[in-house]
Amino acid sequence: RLSRKYDEADDVDRAISLLRGASREYPQEYALHSQLGDLYRIDEQYRAAIASYSRAIDLLPEVTESRWPIFYARGIAYERSDQWPRAEADFQKALELRPNQPFVLNYLGYSWADQGVRLVEAEDMIRRAVNLRPNDGFIVDSLGWVLYRLGRYDEAVGYLERAVALSPNDQVINDHLGDALWRVGRRVEAGFQWQRAIDIGTDDEVTAAARTKLENGITTPPTIPAPPPTAGPALELDPDLNPEAAGDDQNGVADEPDISESPATRQSSSISEG
Repeated sequence: RLSRKYDEADDVDRAISLLRGASREYPQEYALHSQLGDLYRIDEQYRAAIASYSRAIDLLPEVTESRWPIFYARGIAYERSDQWPRAEADFQKALELRPNQPFVLNYLGYSWADQGVRLVEAEDMIRRAVNLRPNDGFIVDSLGWVLYRLGRYDEAVGYLERAVALSPNDQVINDHLGDALWRVGRRVEAGFQWQRAIDIGTDDEVTAAARTKLENGITTPPTIPAPPPTAGPALELDPDLNPEAAGDDQNGVADEPDISESPATRQSSSISEG
């Protein structure tokens, strides 16, 4: 009955109202609090999402591997509400439960890269994520971005070009490619990518930054590159850009829920147990 009401809800506010009522009627039901947290997160009510996820976690008799999604989901809510230490702890807990979960590897690795911290660890984590999902443009972008932050601009360009080919309409990925192209001296192409980011225009802050770079270029000094790691095989990405060539069923991730949210993706998705 509750599931049918949830399915019939015609918008997020209505669904939230239904689940809030159900969670008050059945306060010990883990799934109700978890689903309510998902809805709050989708609606960008992150503090409410945290409260619902925390209540669900408190109801768990034990924390098993299959419960990694709720720590990931609460981590996203913490990150979006500027509570990074708590977000980081939840992402690490999710990886403790499911060490090779590509979306969690990507989210944590990209967050470290964007903050300019733990870059060597971030590269290793994101490479693992790319090996699991080589045709995911957002994850390939993350690898390009961590290489950029490490000052390995030539390497970064290749991955960022690949990411744009996979996700051509993403503003941040186009902006990242523009930055990398500027650093390797391909200034005209950099300007094209920044203009492309401006035209996409999904985020005002990214648009404003791209306009400034289009007018003035990048004025900060380049990063002195660290030596590349010696361990780990080189990635072999599909040159034909065929997303079906490496679907969700490779490398043991066939049963994962569809979780593609990351700081780079700006996507919202429901997180279910799996």
